[in-house]
Order: sequence, then C-alpha cells, then structure tokens
Amino acid sequence: MSKLFARVTAFFTSKTLVGVDKAGNRYFTRKEDTRGIMKEKRWVIFKSEQDPTSIPVEWICWLNGQRKRAPTPEEMAELETKREQVKQNVALLKKEEEEKKLANTGLHPGKTIGKDASPDLKNLIKQFPGASYDQNNGSDASSAIGNGRSEERTSEASGSGSSFRPGTWDPPS
Repeated sequence: MSKLFARVTAFFTSKTLVGVDKAGNRYFTRKEDTRGIMKEKRWVIFKSEQDPTSIPVEWICWLNGQRKRAPTPEEMAELETKREQVKQNVALLKKEEEEKKLANTGLHPGKTIGKDASPDLKNLIKQFPGASYDQNNGSDASSAIGNGRSEERTSEASGSGSSFRPGTWDPPS
C-alpha cells in the first residue's frame, strides 16, 4: 500500500513542465523508477477538449520518444512559417494548374456557359483531329459521310503523326 501511495504522490509532486504549444496544451515529464530502471514518462494536458489532432507533429515525436529534446518556441515559430510558405506555394501551383487546364481545353475563365452564353464550339471541335467547322451551315466534316462521301474504316490503325487514323473495334460475335 505504501508503494502505491508513493507512486501517487510522486506523480503529483515530481512533474516538470517542459513546454506549451500555441493551442495552449501543456507538456510534462517526470523520472520514474520502474523495477530498478529509471524511465522518463511524458504526457500532455490539453487546454480544452482532449483533441489529439491539435498536437503539433514535433510534440507528438517528443511524446513518443522519437525526439530527445522538446521543441523550443523558436523552432516551432520557424516551422510554422515554413508550413505557411508551403501552403502558399501549393495554392499558387493549384491556380497555375487550373489556368493551364483551362487554356488546354480552350475555355476561358471569364466565359460562362449557361442561359446567357453559348459554348465555344470552334475550340471544342479543334480538339478532335481531322474535324473542321464549316461556319456557313454550322456542320462539321463528320457529317460528310451522310452526304454520299464515306471514309473507309478498318479494324487496324494506320498512318503515323498527322496522318494517323484509328481503327474501329468490332466486338467478338
């Protein structure tokens, strides 16, 4: 019984505050004698709710024993600025990628498609090889098949580069 009482009193008296993070969580340590071996115990006391996602990665590493020393406030501030820079760079890259995607599809960010505006058919048709847009009657070259002109379609692909023609696929019977 006295051993249990000694452990309980040691728990409340020998803890050392190691640091506080920006969320207000406090980190403690104490040395404990377990079967003749001195071990360091580390734990966190949350400021409000017990939300493990509010603990920074550096403090998690310290709690798990992956770091010998606790992170300093200067180190935490430096890492926070680096994280902010990474977030800004990611936002810039996403914006550039979106603009590049819009440029490749022929759509413009200012154009809208809906009741007031119509889609840009010229740019849409330009994406398909061999297709053209006849402005006089609004038909494309693929309607030439219905006008008596037909293209020979084979099951094998032919040509290369700009003369490439894909073959057709016939399902097995």
